Amino acid sequence: TTTQLTSQLTAAIQNLKTLRCGATAQERIAGKYHPDKSVMKLAFNPQRIYIKNGKGVEVLYVAGQNGGDAWVNPNAFPYVTLSLDPNGALMRKGQHHTALQAGFGTIAELLEGSPARPDKSFIRSFRYAGDTTVQGRPLYILRSDYPQFRYVAYKAGKNETPATVAARFGCGEYRILERNKLDIGQPLAEGQIVQTPNAYARRTLILIDPKSFLPSSVAVYDDQGLFEKYDFFDVVANQPIPAAEFTKTYKGYHL
Repeated sequence: TTTQLTSQLTAAIQNLKTLRCGATAQERIAGKYHPDKSVMKLAFNPQRIYIKNGKGVEVLYVAGQNGGDAWVNPNAFPYVTLSLDPNGALMRKGQHHTALQAGFGTIAELLEGSPARPDKSFIRSFRYAGDTTVQGRPLYILRSDYPQFRYVAYKAGKNETPATVAARFGCGEYRILERNKLDIGQPLAEGQIVQTPNAYARRTLILIDPKSFLPSSVAVYDDQGLFEKYDFFDVVANQPIPAAEFTKTYKGYHL
C-alpha cells in the first residue's frame, strides 16, 4: 500500500548510517538542463561527505571540522583547495541543492514536508502506482500528482529570507531565488512580495528498490516541465566506510 511503501522508504533513508553511490543529475538552471555525474560517500551522525563530480570538482565535509566549512578542490582556477560554507552562494551556484543534501536528503524532505507548513495535501498526494523494470531491475513506483501546483504571491513577514519562505511552502529554495532574482541568505523586507511555488512539484516520480527500499530514481516536474531528475547507481548502504576516506589525505583525493 501507499502508506507502507512511503514509511518503508522514509525509514530506509532515516536509518542510513553510511552510503556509497553514483548519481546522475539533470537540473534545470535558467531554462537549460545541466547534466552531471558524481560519485559520493556519505556517513551520518556525525555527518561526513565526500563527492567528486563529472568536472573533477571534489568536496569533503566533516561535521565539527574546518570551522563548519567544506574543503573544495574546484579543479579550475585558482587550483588550490578552498574552504567554503556548504550553505553559501559560491558552493550553491548553479545547483538546486546543497552538498549537505547529497544522497537522499531532498527525497526525505519531499515526503516529510516542512514543520512550518501545516498543509499536508502535497505529501498526501503520493500514491503507490505499481511496478516497473529498469535495466532488468524490478522497482516500485511512488507517484505524486499535484495539479494545483502554481506560484503564489507571498508577503514576507519580519526577519524572513528565501530559506524561511521555502520552509513555509516546502518548495525548495532554488526557484524562489531564480524567479525573484534574490541572493542566497538575502534578508527580505517586511511586506516584500515573493513569487513562491505553493508546493515542491506538479508531478513527482520516485522509483524504489524493493530490497533496500532506497530510491533508485526521482524525477520532479513543475509548471515548466522537468525541474530535476536524479538516478542512483552502484548503491551500497550501511557498509562501514573507513574514517580515512573522510580525510583530505586519502589516496586519490586532490584536496
